[in-house]
Amino acid sequence: MIAKFQEELPLYSLSRSDEARQVDLLAYIAKITEGVSDINSKNWANYENKTVKKITVVGGGELGVACTLAISAKGLADRLVLLDLSEGTKGGMMDLHIFNLPNVEISKDPSASAHSNVVIFTVNSLGNSQSYLDVVQRNVDMFRALVPALGHHSPNSVLLVASQPVEVMTYVAWKLSAFPATRVIGIGCNLDSQRLQYIITNVLKAQTSGSPVWVIGEQGEDKVTKWGGQEEVMSRNAQVQLSGRAMELLREKGQRSWSVGLSVADLVDSLINDKKKVHSVSVLAKGYYDINSEVFLSLPCILGASGVSEVIRSTGKEDRVTEKLQGSASSLHDLQQQLKL
Repeated sequence: MIAKFQEELPLYSLSRSDEARQVDLLAYIAKITEGVSDINSKNWANYENKTVKKITVVGGGELGVACTLAISAKGLADRLVLLDLSEGTKGGMMDLHIFNLPNVEISKDPSASAHSNVVIFTVNSLGNSQSYLDVVQRNVDMFRALVPALGHHSPNSVLLVASQPVEVMTYVAWKLSAFPATRVIGIGCNLDSQRLQYIITNVLKAQTSGSPVWVIGEQGEDKVTKWGGQEEVMSRNAQVQLSGRAMELLREKGQRSWSVGLSVADLVDSLINDKKKVHSVSVLAKGYYDINSEVFLSLPCILGASGVSEVIRSTGKEDRVTEKLQGSASSLHDLQQQLKL
């Protein structure tokens, strides 16, 4: 190989015809190299423009850990950030540090949430001896420190609120973020609705001919059932009786962190994968059921990548539902008026 290399003449000593061929060869190599460069740059551009599904969970308590585990188990995120702003590392957070989960990053830096598709709020005040108003105000104070910063880092995200009371805290998140109301939602009665539908179909074995049913309104004792579809499929009296029996069974179920975490993952699935699926979630209720105040209540909504794309309006007269929702709206509005945003 060395001998052969030494026998070859350098480029400047080649004959004119050989020199021309050498120039053509170099030009050809340059052209190929340019093409490869173009291909590489296009591949890099495609990689850069690839949509990365990023989700941030705010809060390192039991609910935050439960949401993280449920979202991770369903494989919904390319990047999942658990933002733990508390001091030290306790309980489930320590276990997450020990047993690494794929695509999960634990951070105390709010900027780690940048460019999230969905930001989930699970933080709650742990006050014991305070009044209810004091506890809610502490949650508001935490939101005042968190929501504007996280909204700044992810200005195109959907804010999903799981903090309690969910209707009030969703309203607070909407006000502090200045986001469109369609991109600020609360977990609302999604868990109750999914459970109710399961009980009616699988426990009571009722034949509803596919008529959907949701739990709507305010979480707690004032929630109410709402049926979709045509009334002639199932009479109003039959609907009331069936939903009443199902609600009795539903009241026996608690709302533990892991069950709420599964419900949150269900909502995130519809949001981040643009499923256009109907859920009963807390949305701005002004303009529905003759509600005139800015309050958030659970209503059946179609959820997609940009948040709420449509609220399912009632087609019939529902005096009982309207009365319940207006009562909830009035009490929520009174509480909101006492808060310091």
